[in-house]
Amino acid sequence: MKRTVLVLVLAICCFVAKTQEEYKFKPIIDLGVSKVKSQDRTGTCWCYSTISFIESELLRMGKAEYDLSEMYIVRKVYEAKALRHIKTHGKSNFSQGGQAHDVMNEVVAYGLVPESIYSGKMYRSEIHDHKELSHVLSSFLSGVLKARNPTNVWFSAYNSILDVYMGETPKQFNVDGKMYTPQSFAKSLDIDVDNYVEITSYKNMPYYEKSSLLIPDNWSNDEYYNVHLDEFMEIMEYSLKQGYTFVWDGDVSDNGFSHKNNIAIVDDGNNKEKLYLTEPIKEKHISEDYRQEMFDNFNITDDHLMHIVGLVKDKDGTVYYKTKNSWGTESNTNGGYLNMSTEFMRLHSVAILVHKDAIPKKLKNKLGI
Repeated sequence: MKRTVLVLVLAICCFVAKTQEEYKFKPIIDLGVSKVKSQDRTGTCWCYSTISFIESELLRMGKAEYDLSEMYIVRKVYEAKALRHIKTHGKSNFSQGGQAHDVMNEVVAYGLVPESIYSGKMYRSEIHDHKELSHVLSSFLSGVLKARNPTNVWFSAYNSILDVYMGETPKQFNVDGKMYTPQSFAKSLDIDVDNYVEITSYKNMPYYEKSSLLIPDNWSNDEYYNVHLDEFMEIMEYSLKQGYTFVWDGDVSDNGFSHKNNIAIVDDGNNKEKLYLTEPIKEKHISEDYRQEMFDNFNITDDHLMHIVGLVKDKDGTVYYKTKNSWGTESNTNGGYLNMSTEFMRLHSVAILVHKDAIPKKLKNKLGI
């Protein structure tokens, strides 16, 4: 019996050692980032990823590391969504989800504030939790619509709900002895929103033009540039090589995505033992046609946004994109980061937000940027 146990222990140790050896990544590019945060029990990955991106942009520009308030932007987007929802008689999407441009649009309209100034949480909880809040907001808007003739006070009442749950937004605040408004604070950071564009890659959209990406969370119908898949991937790689991070919008619902195991690969469905969780496998090469098919049949949707901050490679030379998630530092053994393979990116990337200067010149010319 003791011999059997000893053999089993040795086998497990060998397996663990092999796992660590097989998925040992070597850094290629590792760009500056702020600390990993957690969106907690909210559907606000779009804001956490984009604020993280802005914080990295500030580092790239030689500024200090900032901790900006995600919930300040979330609060303003809740307001914008409600106005559109009522004006469209309930036809526009109202949910917790959103897109990277939602952050940029609100920065233009309402500025930015530090996390220390606005936490966006007034209820008794150690974490953010918008389950009750989102139900209350949806129910309120439903009531306004059922009344058929909205009064001139419904929006004030709606904002009162947000004040109770999230707190009133600051009109002025002090940072290092200087008074700011949210708008003047954003201006002091020198973030020019016009420098950033969103790019996608689908065959059902005109190439090298801007058009609305038809996904539910693009509730504002903002427009994206569309390029071929190989060009899409070229922009991602070029961006990182030029020192620019970018915001990633994509699908994380497939078995090949395993934040817990720090990796994301294309699972062809034949790996029932899920060996890809412990060692690299040969992945399916993703073509434009296959990518389009998977998007059209809803196998690929935009269900999560994250922040791409570098490149790594495994022992076989396969390149992965180093990804900063917003599920907290304790969410996996890699401090909240994971590595997504190139083929995973080809299939699961719905769109990116990137600096104009992070786009190769020939593509900038094609896009007219």
